[in-house]
Amino acid sequence: MNMSTFARRRAAVLEKMRAQGGGVAIIPTAPEVMRNADADYPYRHDSYFYYLSGFPEPEATLVLIAGERDQSILFCREKNEEREIWDGYRYGPAGAKEQFGFDAAFSIGNIDSELPMLMANAPALFYALGSSARLDAQVQGWLNAVRAQVRAGVTAPSAAYDVRTILNEMRLVKDDEELAIMRRAADIAADAHARAMRCARPGLREYHLEAELLHEFRRNGSQFPAYGSIVATGANACVLHYRAGDAELRDGDLVLIDAGCELDSYASDITRTFPVSGRFSGPQKTLYEIVLAAQQAAIEATGPGRRFTDGHDAALAVLAQGMLDTGLLDRDKAGTLDDVIANGSYRQFYMHRTGHWLGMDVHDVGDYRDPAVSATEKPWRTLVPGMVLTIEPGIYVRPAPGVPEDFWNIGIRIEDDAVVTAGGCEIITRNAPKTVAEIEAVMRG
Repeated sequence: MNMSTFARRRAAVLEKMRAQGGGVAIIPTAPEVMRNADADYPYRHDSYFYYLSGFPEPEATLVLIAGERDQSILFCREKNEEREIWDGYRYGPAGAKEQFGFDAAFSIGNIDSELPMLMANAPALFYALGSSARLDAQVQGWLNAVRAQVRAGVTAPSAAYDVRTILNEMRLVKDDEELAIMRRAADIAADAHARAMRCARPGLREYHLEAELLHEFRRNGSQFPAYGSIVATGANACVLHYRAGDAELRDGDLVLIDAGCELDSYASDITRTFPVSGRFSGPQKTLYEIVLAAQQAAIEATGPGRRFTDGHDAALAVLAQGMLDTGLLDRDKAGTLDDVIANGSYRQFYMHRTGHWLGMDVHDVGDYRDPAVSATEKPWRTLVPGMVLTIEPGIYVRPAPGVPEDFWNIGIRIEDDAVVTAGGCEIITRNAPKTVAEIEAVMRG
């Protein structure tokens, strides 16, 4: 991504800070985390920090000052030839300032002495309130250092704001550069799902398909999975957050895979459900077609001017009607479609919403209800072009009295990533096989 993009974002935050009276914003990156002994978990920067800086190293903090003269200042690790032999290249303050376009850069070791000076006489402080006990303690220490200078005429910030409120609104609407990365991430994930379908056969284990997904992600340049891949066969597909385990794929069962990759800090998120044998049974196909029709209804209800929840409502109506038509819900007990929706009896087989925001985080930031409305019961957010969300209805049938046995242990979810456009929405994960005919053809091939 072009460095000018990060500079524009910083300028936009500074402008919004000035609208609230100005002050100092503090945005640290994520810490490194030890896995065991002297081995770290693979490092992944904080999304807010990276969104504004583009800086990839740990042990760094971005400071934005909105005042008489706006400034963006980075605190980062010093150059260290010995550590670079072991851990790789470090930009150092001078290199970071030059390469990433900051107004100034200092050693992270000097942050405790520099921050109180930068905060002195600032009207307000902007940071992620309560996000980290360590950060809260640091900020408290810096504030106390400023307050200690009161007899010298120095004042400490008298107000505090959560900087995430500003950043969440910015991140919710993606620009063209972001969307280009997300389309590529979607294509990589779609190829991985198709690969898993082609490789599936009775006798393999869930982790074999997970390995195929990871291979395709990395082979195509993705740096990480976007989240822990769900590969669930048979009854495991009825566990919503099941992780890939060692269960054996058996002839006659379905496999549900919920997996996406992260590319250049942006996530994809796809779910597909397919038969181990390569051919859907009658009951499997019946429920699959209901979920597919529900997803199509949700897609048609997603576009500019529509509410975030419109897609969910459209999918729910199709799913609930399908539950009545198939006997999953007893009409005599459940009542009409309106009754099923009103009393929530559909939740026995469909217990989650139909989508979430998608971006740098797989469950991305942004209010789902309209933040501009002051009422206690805020209306659902109105969609605008550039928003990205998932559309993911499902049906999960656990064995239960009164539920037709033909449907027991069938879990189906179909999930795609949608970009809201001027004319509706663009399904950027459309390359992942989805219809019954497409899936069976891929598996035959």
